[in-house]
Amino acid sequence: MASTHDHPGEQAAQDPIKLIGIRDTPLSVDEVFRAVGDAAAGGTALFVGTVRNHDGGTDVDELGYSCHPSAEDEMRRIAEKVVAEYPVRALAAVHRVGDLRVGDLAVVVGVSCPHRGEAFEACRKLIDDLKHEVPIWKHQRFSDGTEEWVGA
Repeated sequence: MASTHDHPGEQAAQDPIKLIGIRDTPLSVDEVFRAVGDAAAGGTALFVGTVRNHDGGTDVDELGYSCHPSAEDEMRRIAEKVVAEYPVRALAAVHRVGDLRVGDLAVVVGVSCPHRGEAFEACRKLIDDLKHEVPIWKHQRFSDGTEEWVGA
């Protein structure tokens, strides 16, 4: 008798990277959620990063994101590492560039896997590696008139 892990749905999909993008238009949680839908996935994890109204004890008014031309390729490279490490059924990641206000969506990533634990772990790996390795820079403008650049 075959084990449950022998079922094709327990394995990574053949082409699980469904959506990778850098956008200068507002992001959609629904778009990412639809992209990672998969009938064999028992767990789907989404992460939504929003512009918050403070950083390091200082009020943030707005910020701008810019990126290196290689940013989307780097996002794909990281996605490929995640799907090699986890049984990913579907993966999506989009990041915003341009000027954003408090509350705007800056990044949305999603991963679906056969089980919830794998989905959580893969989603966390995806967002953590994107944040640390993709050449996207954040230019924060604070209420006190100061500003700061932050990025990978």
